[in-house]
Order: sequence, then C-alpha cells, then structure tokens
Amino acid sequence: MTTDLEIERIFREEHGRVVASLIRRFGDIDVAEDAAAEALLAAVERWPVDGVPPNPGGWLTTTAVRKGIDKIRRESHRDAKYQQALMIADDTPHAPTGPVEDDRLRLIFTCCHPALAPEARVALTLRLLGGLTVPEIASAFLVSETTMGQRITRAKKKIAAANIPYRVPVAEDLPGRLTGVLAVLYLVFNEGYLATSGPEPMRVDLTAEAIRLARLLRSLLPTEPEVAGLLALMLLTDARRPARFADGVLVPLTEQDRASWDPSEIEEGLALVRECLAVNRPGSYQIQAAVNAVHTSARTPADTDWSQIAALYGQLLAITPSPVVALNRAVALSELDGPAVGLAEVDRLDLPTYHLWHSTRAELLRRLDRPDDARAAYDAALALTDNAAERAYLTRRRDELPSTAG
Repeated sequence: MTTDLEIERIFREEHGRVVASLIRRFGDIDVAEDAAAEALLAAVERWPVDGVPPNPGGWLTTTAVRKGIDKIRRESHRDAKYQQALMIADDTPHAPTGPVEDDRLRLIFTCCHPALAPEARVALTLRLLGGLTVPEIASAFLVSETTMGQRITRAKKKIAAANIPYRVPVAEDLPGRLTGVLAVLYLVFNEGYLATSGPEPMRVDLTAEAIRLARLLRSLLPTEPEVAGLLALMLLTDARRPARFADGVLVPLTEQDRASWDPSEIEEGLALVRECLAVNRPGSYQIQAAVNAVHTSARTPADTDWSQIAALYGQLLAITPSPVVALNRAVALSELDGPAVGLAEVDRLDLPTYHLWHSTRAELLRRLDRPDDARAAYDAALALTDNAAERAYLTRRRDELPSTAG
C-alpha cells in the first residue's frame, strides 16, 4: 500500500517539473503553486487506494492543470470558457529553453530575478521550487516563521505590481543570477543534510537533488570557481553521511568512524578544492569547502589542523561577515587556545534563536567544568530544534553531566 511518505517523496522529485509546466501554461506563479499543492492532496487521497500511476509526473501535471483551470474559472471575470478551452487545447510550441536545459535548474534561474532583494528571491525560490516549507526557510535564515512568510508575500506582490516577467533566462542573464542560484542549492542541501523537522533526521532526496543540480551548474559554468567550490563543499560534507547517525542519534564529527566516509566523494571534492586554489579567486563556498577539506584530510580528530581552520574562517569572516561564521571560528579558537577563549568569543555573538549557538556554549561550559550552566545551555538548544537525532544527542550530553544538587 502506498504511504504518505512515498507519495511525498514522488511529489518532491516531480515538483520542479510540475511547477515549471504550470507556470508556462498559466503564466501565474500563485496559480501554479496552488494547483501543484492541490494535485498533491489529490494524490494522497487517490494513490493509497488506486496505486501509484505508471507516470506519476504526468498524473500530477494533468491533475494540477485541471485544478488550475478550476481556480481560474472561479476567479476570472473575463471570457472564462474561451480561456479554459485555450488552456486545454493549447498547441503553442514550448518556448526555447535557452542555455539551461534542465527544467528545475532553469526555473531556479528564472525565479532568482535581480529585481527582487537577494534574500527575497532566494526565499521565494526555496518555497516554490526547493520544496521547503516556510518554517524550514525561516530556520535557514535565522528569522521567525512570521517574518519569513511576510518576506515571501512581499516578493510575490512586487512581482505582480512591477509586472516582472518570468522569462526564460538567456546566457547573458546567468552571471547576474548566479549568486541567488548558488544560495538556493546550498540551503536546499543544508535542509536535507540535517532536516529542520520530520520523521527522518536527514533527507537524502534534497541532498542528492542539490548535488545533481550543482553538477549541472558546473557543466554550464565550468570557469566559475564558486560553482566548483559549492560542489566541493557538498561532496565533502555528504561524504560523511554514512557515519553521521547511529541508532537514531546524531554522531558529531569527532566521534565518527572515518573509515566509513565515502572515499570517492572525498577524492572528487578534494580535486575541486585544489582546482579552486589554482584559480585563486576565493569566495565563500570555496573557503567553506577548504575547511571541509582540512577535516576530511585528517586521519583522526587529533590530526585536525585547527590553526588552518581558524585562519580559513577568519578569511571567510572578512568576505562574508556573519555571526554564524564567527561562531565557527570561535569553535576553532577553542581547540587552539582553550574553552575559555572560545566561550568569550561565543558570548560576544547575538544568536539567541540559533540552537547551535546554545549547544556550542553547552560544550564549552562542559569543558570548563560548569555543569549547571552547561545544562541550561543544552536545554536552550533543545527548545530550538525539532530534529529527533539531534535532540537525542543533546539530551544524552545533558544527562551525562554530573549533578551538583546537595
């Protein structure tokens, strides 16, 4: 019997193609989004009874088209019958795909329109094409769900008010939209690598799709070092996937079985990092890839070159100033200069809604033999994460602390 999780997986795999087809047909992003969502609901109702159709993508597209037509029929005050007939029997040939042949990647470039603010275009694209929910996107940007919902709504309204066309990008459009596209792929990968919520601690469908699209992007723009850097970052991170969980509990980097890391992904990722170093046009994804290269090159945790990692994070902080980068640099400094130095750096940061800030404080307080303060920091981290494997790890670490009562 087909389960809801299986239906959701199929829908996520087909989502980009379905939405792309609907946007081409209806020319309205809201109609496309609503119709795709209604098609998913129809699949949840029908497939457990009738079984998954031989061509699930075609079934979803056809159903979504019908739902879209119904929506337009209800809302249109013009010649509805003519519009419906035109949409049902539209013999207009598909528009040229331009330089980007893959449907989903092309639509990501289309949605990353430079007329929108950078964060708005990334958030909107993640919502429409990345398959991420508003809470998941809000978590990625470290803002509230309400704030993110308002950003996405404002972006849609600006598209409508300014009559911004969803035009297939030509070759000249790609460089101006690349930053947004890279950000979308990176955030989709991150959500897959450690899911914000849900029954599984990670979502391989998202990580695999992000890597697939990054490979396509590299073949499209082979001389862009940040594209190579992002692909390297994904590969070196994904290589650790087999060792990241044990019995439903997150396994931190220092405790992972390095023999189980994927050697082919590491080899490919390291080669890309070396290629980026030869180009010598450093960017944020290249530097993050270099950090991961240092980690994956260390045979044991004790062999990790923390001075190089701290220097790389310092370089990244100069290029992309952010409290999250500063937090990672503080972790490296704590390994070099001790937990007191690291904690002083961490406490300077304003990240009260970021669970990793609290969990980092907890680990440093633990090393400083301050169990009560560490316990409070673990509790704060637990209150801010819904990932079951991460919660299990944080709970275990908290419960291992010695009691100071009495």
